[in-house]
Amino acid sequence: MSSYKKPTLDKDLDKLSYMEEAAGSLGRGLVAPGLALLFIALCAVLAGAYMLDAPGGVVIVAAAAIGAYMALNIGANDVANNVGPAVGSRAMTLVSALIIAAVFESAGALIAGGDVVGTISKGIIDPSYVSDPTVFTAAMMAALVASALWINLATWVGAPVSTTHSIVGGVMGAGIAAAGLSAVNWVTMGSIAASWVISPVLGGVIAAFFLAIIKTFIIYQDDKIAAARRWVPILIAIMAGAFAAYLAMKGLKKLIKIDLTTALMIGAGTAVVAWAITKPLIKKQSEGLENRNQSLRKLFGLPLVCSAALLSFAHGANDVANAVGPLAAIVHTAAIGEVASKVTIPLWVMAVGALGISFGLLLFGPKLIHMVGQQITKLNPMRAYCVALSAAITVIIASWLGLPVSSTHIAVGAVFGVGFFREWYTERSNRRMDFVNKRHEDMTKKVRPVRNREEQARRKLVRRAHFMTIVAAWIVTVPAAAVLSGVLFFALIHVIG
Repeated sequence: MSSYKKPTLDKDLDKLSYMEEAAGSLGRGLVAPGLALLFIALCAVLAGAYMLDAPGGVVIVAAAAIGAYMALNIGANDVANNVGPAVGSRAMTLVSALIIAAVFESAGALIAGGDVVGTISKGIIDPSYVSDPTVFTAAMMAALVASALWINLATWVGAPVSTTHSIVGGVMGAGIAAAGLSAVNWVTMGSIAASWVISPVLGGVIAAFFLAIIKTFIIYQDDKIAAARRWVPILIAIMAGAFAAYLAMKGLKKLIKIDLTTALMIGAGTAVVAWAITKPLIKKQSEGLENRNQSLRKLFGLPLVCSAALLSFAHGANDVANAVGPLAAIVHTAAIGEVASKVTIPLWVMAVGALGISFGLLLFGPKLIHMVGQQITKLNPMRAYCVALSAAITVIIASWLGLPVSSTHIAVGAVFGVGFFREWYTERSNRRMDFVNKRHEDMTKKVRPVRNREEQARRKLVRRAHFMTIVAAWIVTVPAAAVLSGVLFFALIHVIG
């Protein structure tokens, strides 16, 4: 019996179909980069419309394009930390997270981003060493390009890095290239280096602490619902108070100066009000729920959505300066012809930063959102709550101690802390094993932890490959951005000069 052969026409049509599918797939992959390039071009056109006739107009247009590119990368990488845990725990969908984050990031940048920023990021370079306008402009442009390229690379490999550390590394590298090692404030750089360890460790410890409270007083109780009615309002009140103090100190600091004591009082008052409001609501919401862990997750959904929105607002207010600070400094220097320690941010410059962060999130953010929310360790609403709460409390503690910390390192460190604590708790907790064995009394053999080393390694709750990639990216962020910025400075100084 002869085998069936397709007619030549069918073969040709199949080939055309495959080619169309391949072209369509390739086209979809180019949509986001195409829209990003369009946004960068529009920002350059906008800058040209405002500043092309001004002295240094060409430099300002080029800087606007670079600032837009930086803002896109901040949105693609940094914002994932705010909404990733909520998405990973399924408290909100990816689309909802993108919309909420984009709206609140823009609101934070435009409402509370401030109109005055320092031209030298974090005080790491002595302005007297780069007082020449040409040198200063080249240094700021090199810092922006280098930090944006590094963040772009980190996003591509799936590593959430600190955009603040990236711009600090860029400014440091350009400053060293322009004026030598003596231009760097090494005391400030030392404190920034210390934050590489302090931020993730503190965030992880606080997140693990609250997860331990939830496991001890709610999850491993015989009557989970009764325990939840007692403890969930308290936990939500703590979150509300922490975020009130966090926003008072960080999210609104450009609008009104609030000291730590006042912020803590605001947080305490907010916590009491939140507890009084949520206690009857949680009691009503928990009615009819089954006595199992799945039921508890429903009680943490709304607080996670609120935390994602508030974290995005505070992030927009704080980190927009990473994109527009150097850009505003370049605009001022090019237009006025002198270097200033503080500059006023034009509205169009602030719009570039705010919209760039939002567009970067919408176009490229899902990759890092999935990484933070799902791929490092498995999150549910209770664990995601601990991550979000840790982000706010860690910033408050760091401010009290006078320590510089990174919101990215805190959030990702909290995710690691939750995962590593679960590994330890699953293996070592007698309370957990007593609870599990009690529920398996009808079994002839009680459940005990896995002791085989190979099996234990396979069942690790934190993916070690992601852990090593992210930690390595954190370590090399400042030196990598610095080296790249130094190289770019030497290239730009010849072009601009």
